[in-house]
Parts: sequence; C-alpha cells; structure tokens
Amino acid sequence: MSVTPYSPELAILERLGQVIDPETGADVMRMRLIEDLVVEEDGQVRYTFRPSSPLCPIAVHLVQQIKLAVAEVPGVREQDITVTGYVAAEELTELINKET
Repeated sequence: MSVTPYSPELAILERLGQVIDPETGADVMRMRLIEDLVVEEDGQVRYTFRPSSPLCPIAVHLVQQIKLAVAEVPGVREQDITVTGYVAAEELTELINKET
C-alpha cells in the first residue's frame, strides 16, 4: 500500500467543494467561482473569487464562507483574496482581507 503525501492545494480544493451556493445548490468549485489558487510552502494562500454575477446578492456571504473553509485546512496560515467581476469588488476585497 502506498501513502499519498499531503497536498495543501488538494485539501483546499476538496474543502471548497463543500462550500455550497444556497441559491443554486452547487458547490463553489463546480460553479467556477474560485480562480488562480496559489498555495505557498509557508501557508500563504492566494486566490480570486468571482461571484456568479456582478450583482450577486450573496457575494459577501459566499466569500466569507469560502474564507472560513480555507482557514480550516491544516497548514493554511494566511489568505490573500481578490474579488473580481462584482460591482463592489474593490470594497469587498478590502473588507474580506481585513477580517480575521
């Protein structure tokens, strides 16, 4: 029996597959709401969140759930999230990166 080494990136992708958009019932990975995922060896994680529409009524809720889910993955030390394709993208990017 072979042992597969732990991959933080795969663990993050798996965890994000459990974050469900309550409006569609689909997970955020299947909906392709996460882009450009980069996981550094020191636990720094960077990614882009693109809501399903520029006026997505639950964008704030979803990005908060995504951030919480990623934070639960062992080895994740810090997150740098960029929001794009949303009417208040700059404001939401600033807000979500300030939250602890």
